[in-house]
Amino acid sequence: MRGERAALRTVKEAVNQRRGDMQFLVGGGLNFEKSPLELRERIAFRSEELTRALPLLRQELGLEEAVLVSTCNRVEYVGITLDAKRCRAGWSHFLESYHGFQADWGTYSEFRQGRACVEHLFELVSGLRSMVIGETEIFGQVKAAYEAAHRLQTTGLWLNRLFQTSFSAAKAARSRTFITRGNLSVSSVAVELAERLFGDLSGRSVMVLGAGETSEKTLRALEGRGVSLLLVANRTYGRACELMKELHGEAILWSEFLERSADVDIVISSTSAPHYILTREKLLPLLSRRKGDPLFLIDLAVPRDIDPSVNALDGLYLYNIDDLQSIARQNREDRTAEIARCRRLLEPYIERFTKWAEQRQKRSHGPNVMGDFRTA
Repeated sequence: MRGERAALRTVKEAVNQRRGDMQFLVGGGLNFEKSPLELRERIAFRSEELTRALPLLRQELGLEEAVLVSTCNRVEYVGITLDAKRCRAGWSHFLESYHGFQADWGTYSEFRQGRACVEHLFELVSGLRSMVIGETEIFGQVKAAYEAAHRLQTTGLWLNRLFQTSFSAAKAARSRTFITRGNLSVSSVAVELAERLFGDLSGRSVMVLGAGETSEKTLRALEGRGVSLLLVANRTYGRACELMKELHGEAILWSEFLERSADVDIVISSTSAPHYILTREKLLPLLSRRKGDPLFLIDLAVPRDIDPSVNALDGLYLYNIDDLQSIARQNREDRTAEIARCRRLLEPYIERFTKWAEQRQKRSHGPNVMGDFRTA
């Protein structure tokens, strides 16, 4: 009997020790503020890659829950771990293992823990951490990343609550401030850049490559700008036709876009192609047909759609997503007051999540999931 009791105590002690393990909310990655476009485009993850990437991320970083967010301006993760040090070191191993090359990841990466993770996520979803302050695409991108992780069963109690609360907070901040007023998306800023190049888009011809969310927003931003010819090309021709039902423009076959590029003033590209779709070799024959007329290329894709070397060709002027930062910086300055208002509105949601986490831990006498949450 005494032996059985001793064995039972040993089992209980082991269970309690496991339940008392310190867990941490962690996050980090690369974004446009610290890392060059050349690096971001090489480590971008397409949505179909998450099935393989998320399990590897959990393995390399030692994460019990994980969400991976990959957009044109960032590749970041949020997770729950028992070993924050392993997580921090594992990020480099994960990128090298998945993408097959080495870089100075420590210089370009950020690492956050505890409350800093919560604040970053809430501000990210609200558009406060974007190149273009207040842009709306990021909300949908983070939500899609979370839903993908949820389907793949890499989220649990903590991240489910964290992300769902962040979405509620972002909706409140957007609806109760003017943070979304004006040209706030990357696509709108691209159109604003085109207007600056020409002074006025009236009578100009524009071709948009791709028919995804960014391309659709670009097309809508071009509406009412006096564009004389608006073309859209997409690998799925039906999708291009579907867009043009609502907009005043022409859908063309993907096989025709290079030929038609010789007749437009501006090409704005935003596809999900893993390689360049416009190169020096493809564009060079068009120049003689243009008779000296300049062609402006705006590349919004990550990885990039247009070979940077085309900028050396006479008559071609290439701008990429990082070139939009000067316009974005002015938008940030114009919205300083709105940023402060948004942060004040987000604070109650951050505190609500904090209290929920603490109460949950006290009730279960379980792991301190937030770790040094209040002091991080």
